[in-house]
Amino acid sequence: MFDAKDVKNRIVAWIHDYFRDNASPGTNVVIGISGGKDSSVAAALCVEALGKDRVVGVLMPQGEQHDIDVSYRLCGLLGIRNIEINIKDAVQALLDGTEAAGLELSEGAVVNTPARVRMTVLYAVSAIVGGRVANTSNFSEDWVGYATKFGDAAGDFSPLSDLTVSEVKAVGRELGLPAEFIDKVPADGLCGRTDEDNLGFTYAALDRYIREGVCEDEEIRAKIDRLHELNLHKMRPMPAFRLDN
Repeated sequence: MFDAKDVKNRIVAWIHDYFRDNASPGTNVVIGISGGKDSSVAAALCVEALGKDRVVGVLMPQGEQHDIDVSYRLCGLLGIRNIEINIKDAVQALLDGTEAAGLELSEGAVVNTPARVRMTVLYAVSAIVGGRVANTSNFSEDWVGYATKFGDAAGDFSPLSDLTVSEVKAVGRELGLPAEFIDKVPADGLCGRTDEDNLGFTYAALDRYIREGVCEDEEIRAKIDRLHELNLHKMRPMPAFRLDN
């Protein structure tokens, strides 16, 4: 049985210890805020661990974002500083540059480039405010590779990477976050589809398969296994040649 209170307390202690052991006193957290469960729960955990004055939320719309008010409400609820940086022009400049070089854009480039630009923004802000970048990926997404390598899969520390979607939500409720942040329909905000639309199965089915090994739908089971195998490289350190091998 998942004990949300115990896990919440352990993560808070882990964040506190990480900053004590790996950063100068007063170092801030820099975290991308989407208003969804992962960024909301991760930000709330950091606030509990370090205090609201050491958490900086960065909002990164690509042009006009219809639900950006949710991100602002989350920052207001937690009492954290927020910075909005629109990535539209930066993304377009990169995509235009690839086309000018004679390369035909693929869906992968169009979807993954904004995620990598957002991570670049987070590290730029981190360098300015003196921070460490929080990764907000969860175990369910990582399991099937639903993250952009060197994009939202990057960061300096990762408080949620061992928790499934359902477990992240349980911790969010334990933190007292309102349902609008925990139950916001997950979507990358880039392709116009929800995460579950893109994956072809629900997070509930994925979480059950990960934790219990149970999935009655053989087609979905096979798809999860295939995605996991194909994307293991995202969960592993970069292979490196060693002279002493």
